[in-house]
Amino acid sequence: MQTGKVKFFNVSKGFGFIIADDTNQEIFVHQTGLTSEIRENDRVSYDVKDGKKGLNAINVEKI
Repeated sequence: MQTGKVKFFNVSKGFGFIIADDTNQEIFVHQTGLTSEIRENDRVSYDVKDGKKGLNAINVEKI
């Protein structure tokens, strides 16, 4: 599992971005990849998988 901070998350549209702690890379997150509710500035743990347009965060959980 990786860790990071939620940079942006739009609840009504169901997507956002996480900034990875180790690389400072932005990783896309969709509501289907969440295991708990998240908001901007939350600390999260997550797994990464390749998506159609880049990396996607999955199994996202607030820590």
